[in-house]
Amino acid sequence: MVTGVQDVYYNVQDMARAVAFYRDVLGLTVTDEDAHFTGLKAGGVRVGLHWTGGTAVPNIPHDAHGPHCGGTVTFSVANAADAKTQLQAKGVHILGYSENPWGTIVIFQDLDGNILKLMQQ
Repeated sequence: MVTGVQDVYYNVQDMARAVAFYRDVLGLTVTDEDAHFTGLKAGGVRVGLHWTGGTAVPNIPHDAHGPHCGGTVTFSVANAADAKTQLQAKGVHILGYSENPWGTIVIFQDLDGNILKLMQQ
């Protein structure tokens, strides 16, 4: 059955813009790319960007956190407050920030409206 995570991926309308966001804002490393897919490395996880051919990414109902947020990937960070400050300095709109007994999370969107999370445990 399941032996691990192959990758997580998001659909994106503009590949160059999306790669720049994940590479330059989040600091991921591009590992492979072709005409319709770009793979990036985040720690031990492969994050994929799948090009929609230029059509808009469907806007699914979501809130900042919880059962209606749709698919998401949570990246680990050493310090959530510092990461939030860094994202804001790069123009990223923060949807949510919460300190919880199980960890501190920062919730934000990429340029195609996909929800992303950072978590400090």
